[in-house]
Amino acid sequence: MRVCKSYTFDHGIRGFKLGWSLAGPPLMTVYCYIFDYIMMDAGQSHMGKEVLAIARENQVNQLFLTHHHEDHSGNGAMIHKKLGTQVFGHPLTVEKLKKPYRILPYQSYVWGKTTPLDVSAFSGSTGSMETSLGKMVSIHTPGHARDHVVYFLPEKGVVFSGDLYLGDRIRYFRADEDMGTQIDSLKKIAKLDFSTLLCSHNPRQHKGRQHIQNKLDYLENLYGNIIRQWKTGMTEKEIFRVLKLKENYFTKYFCFGNVSMLNGVKSAIRHYENRNRA
Repeated sequence: MRVCKSYTFDHGIRGFKLGWSLAGPPLMTVYCYIFDYIMMDAGQSHMGKEVLAIARENQVNQLFLTHHHEDHSGNGAMIHKKLGTQVFGHPLTVEKLKKPYRILPYQSYVWGKTTPLDVSAFSGSTGSMETSLGKMVSIHTPGHARDHVVYFLPEKGVVFSGDLYLGDRIRYFRADEDMGTQIDSLKKIAKLDFSTLLCSHNPRQHKGRQHIQNKLDYLENLYGNIIRQWKTGMTEKEIFRVLKLKENYFTKYFCFGNVSMLNGVKSAIRHYENRNRA
């Protein structure tokens, strides 16, 4: 099953919801966004035919990646090759996508393969450029991934948040995520003046800043509770039970343990221990 649905947001920004599965509804979907001749993220390679058509129809000449993950960069190489589109991202994204990198089987199934890609650094870790919707600013927001950035249109109050938001309450974490660093990144974005939050999986047309604040409050509370229990000598699994956290076992086992709520407990402890060793 292939899903490609178009939505219109404020200021003429168009979003395209993309999903793929062998049978039945897709397990996960992802959005890419278009305004002017600019595309924000490139979607999963499983949906390459549709994404290339979208880019060609809109004469996309610039592609901005929020981070290197395969559901965001998957069609970047093809768009660059077929249309000559210039691709931008964080300097860490530039390095990561220079050569092939391995992904787990579930990532390959849900999103598709990865392809090396020539990415240009977007004015360093924090930069800006002029667009038809005014200045666009790149803000480094690690935590979900080391190279993650958010793109902000201050004159229009729009944030392209990649995977920084996802939801007010998070049900699971990747094994390589850093909860404490993600909290710091959310604090950066919560200080901005915006309403439209164009998340790559869960866009919010209105009250976007409040949704960022909701997630920040949730993670700060969760982090604090985890560390308080950790200081008493509890194990990770004991903390999970005491805090009455819930596990989505289908997701956990389908992803070979790479995605789980227990990973969130481990992430908070890892961040706390690393910070106190520094």
